[in-house]
Amino acid sequence: MKTFFKVIGIVVLVIVALALIAVAWLSMRKPAQRPASAEKIESTPERIARGKYLVENVTDCLGCHSDHIDTFGYPPKPGTEGQGGFAFTKADGFPGYLEARNITPDAETGIGNWTDGEVLRALREGVDRDGDALFPMMPYLGYAELSDEDAKSIVAYLRTLKPIRRAVKPRSLDVPLNFIVKFMPQPLKGPVSAPNPNDTLAYGKYLSHIAGCLECHTPKDEKHNNIAGKEYSGGQEMKGPWGRNITANLTPHPDAYLGRATQEEFIGRFRAFASIDPATVPAAPKGRNTVMPWFAYAHMSDQDLSAIYTYLKSLPPIENKVNTFPDAK
Repeated sequence: MKTFFKVIGIVVLVIVALALIAVAWLSMRKPAQRPASAEKIESTPERIARGKYLVENVTDCLGCHSDHIDTFGYPPKPGTEGQGGFAFTKADGFPGYLEARNITPDAETGIGNWTDGEVLRALREGVDRDGDALFPMMPYLGYAELSDEDAKSIVAYLRTLKPIRRAVKPRSLDVPLNFIVKFMPQPLKGPVSAPNPNDTLAYGKYLSHIAGCLECHTPKDEKHNNIAGKEYSGGQEMKGPWGRNITANLTPHPDAYLGRATQEEFIGRFRAFASIDPATVPAAPKGRNTVMPWFAYAHMSDQDLSAIYTYLKSLPPIENKVNTFPDAK
């Protein structure tokens, strides 16, 4: 009997030792990555103009990386563009603590000392300058589809932002999310090009991915991965300082908006916000605020909005009735 318990004890010790080794390995493990490129991006007027359009109206970088005004749409607060965003905490249901980083050219607290290659790698491959994984709330999995030229244009424009000295608190993720996040970044395998804008369907798909339509309007599994076969069907909970809302179904199902809307109505829905000043728009009625960046997308070109509409209308219709404002009276 003593021999039996001795064997059991040895087995338990071995299991504990292996578990400790696994935890130590995971703690030190770096995500899959490739070295940041050594290229220096030429900041031409054309690149800066394209980058401004993408950052402010398509990828909506400033929508996350700025302070906000507590009004409808939770728009960026003028003068804080790029300084870092609001914090997600356990009070919001987030498993830890996370703030959007400072992406202004400030050398101490922003990306002023980052090389262009390091910013490009963080943007599309989810790895910071120290080789650590970014949390995928920064949608680098979607930005991986950014063409090389569009990505360079974004970096060129970010360099023109007003430097703001504002440090953000370090990220803290609960177990096991702190380990899972290390396996999410994926290095690019080669050059990336954008579809021809004249190929409306392909270009609409490209825009819907880099604008976050797929990422926000697709339900997630327990690991925050898109559920296959449910793309664009909505139902993802968005909870934060603005309150709580559920993303809409963007497939052309007869019960969903895209199943009924004409192209003109679709574009008009965005254009309705183009003349509104986000700084003076009134607060939303209780339970009816949204993190949908209407004020950013309102200034997308007709060609781009038309391409997105064409692509969304081509999707297989998925039945999923969504109450976008579940807390509204």
